[in-house]
Amino acid sequence: MLFPPTVPRPGPSRVVITGAGILTALGRGWRANADGFRAGRTAFRQVSLFDVSRQRVKVAAQADLPEALAPTRLGPRQLARLDRPATMLITAALEAWEQAGWERADDLPLVLGTTSGGMTLGEDYFRQAVQAPVRHRSQATRALHYQSQLQARLVMDAIGFSGPISIISNACASGSNAVGHAWDIVHSGQAERVLAGGYDTLSQMVFAGFDSLQALSPTTCRPFDANRDGLALGEGAALLALETLESARRRGATILGELAGYGTTLDQHHLTQPHPQGDAAAAAMALACDSARITPADVDYLNAHGTGTPLNDSSEALAIQTWAGPRAATLPVSSTKASIGHLLGGAGAVEAVICLMALREQWLPPEVVLEKPDPACTFPIVRKAQDASVKVALSNSFGFGGVNASLVLRKWS
Repeated sequence: MLFPPTVPRPGPSRVVITGAGILTALGRGWRANADGFRAGRTAFRQVSLFDVSRQRVKVAAQADLPEALAPTRLGPRQLARLDRPATMLITAALEAWEQAGWERADDLPLVLGTTSGGMTLGEDYFRQAVQAPVRHRSQATRALHYQSQLQARLVMDAIGFSGPISIISNACASGSNAVGHAWDIVHSGQAERVLAGGYDTLSQMVFAGFDSLQALSPTTCRPFDANRDGLALGEGAALLALETLESARRRGATILGELAGYGTTLDQHHLTQPHPQGDAAAAAMALACDSARITPADVDYLNAHGTGTPLNDSSEALAIQTWAGPRAATLPVSSTKASIGHLLGGAGAVEAVICLMALREQWLPPEVVLEKPDPACTFPIVRKAQDASVKVALSNSFGFGGVNASLVLRKWS
């Protein structure tokens, strides 16, 4: 057992969310992002973090970082060494922690999902090694903090807690896998509280790689559109404070929602292409619903993986139809990547917080750029924000390598 329970529990615990932190290209914090989605904003602009003059695509959902972090326990040297991903991660963590009102502890697990981690530091290391090979200043720090567990450790140092760290890197499913793994830890009684989420920032290597594969849209990212021509990259971070219902009630905490279920499967069809019929994706959705003890008829909103690539969207559309059955004809679906881009390892955690916003404030997040829905989409696509009764939401994340993950969130009342 990864995290042995400190207190014996009679059975599975209900897992509630008492804090949520988020940072995307739409803004920093819950309010900025919720208002941005409700207003139908998109956050794409010319990339300025690195040179894109030789790339076929030059835009992404680049985020604005705070000029200074909120007060933390980090020392001056640590603050001076913070890289872009660590800054995003700590910003989201501070919001989640403050909202949850947790006390600091020495046995609090931290579970994070990411794909590129500190790759920007790795790029800086490489540039200096090539351009000035005899100059070693700051190279040791870059090599050390390139490792994603060091960024996780900075979160702990910033807030003042410690405990086991788990880093999950399952391509675009990483964030959902991290949140789902944390759910399993709390649900099974291995820990009473877990801080979990995902993050990724724009890096030149990842951007150039996707561009060279011609996976990036040269026009506009429009998931589930008949004329879609690729994805758009984004960056950001999201953290969720998960704890048992008993713990939240004992503290008198405000409960934002319930993380009710999690399902994950492996699609062995191809390294990068999903199974054309979406069999493994449908199985992940079914497993998540089974663990939450609900049926597709109980789901009021589905936040799709919806990258905007031809093969991904058609496969997911068929998977939704297979999983939902008759419910598909009336199930509201949207891909919020049309507003904030694809955050890779951070996508699942960010989209879980977006689902939490929908549950908490009772509205449907829109997919703002859609001209002609693909005929494969027999479900209604939410094209503008609208008030609605949302009691249960499901979030999908499907990654290269075939990892699929689905999360079920439930409104708390």
